[in-house]
Amino acid sequence: MRFAGYAAVFGHPDRGGDVVRGGAFARSLKRGTGAVPLLWQHEAGRPIGRVEYLREDRRGLRVIGRLSAGAAGREAAALLKEGAVSGLSFGYRVRAAKGPSTGSGQTDGLRELTELELIEVSLVTLPMQPRARVHMVAG
Repeated sequence: MRFAGYAAVFGHPDRGGDVVRGGAFARSLKRGTGAVPLLWQHEAGRPIGRVEYLREDRRGLRVIGRLSAGAAGREAAALLKEGAVSGLSFGYRVRAAKGPSTGSGQTDGLRELTELELIEVSLVTLPMQPRARVHMVAG
């Protein structure tokens, strides 16, 4: 089974007060999609398939993934088909940001993430960014 969606959506605050800006993943994406694992609920020990496509576009970080035939991949596929899980998320390290915790003097309470090291992409039940969702499921 394949799916497509957005793991990050630019310009919209997440539940933690972070806003990812366009271009934040540019440096990280130069490593290629093979360097980014596809996980279940951010659990490093639960890979569920592989990332086939990963690019920034005007909306955010677009992902196309293929779920594996293993037990974890089959479970994720079943929950995705049923609509029980539709969230996407990503693990990261902040390389550059502006905002309250960075001492930049910004006063709107939001932290702008301008450069991120992408660690992983996950299918999740409750994404931190409510707009980060799977939009297409095939197979």
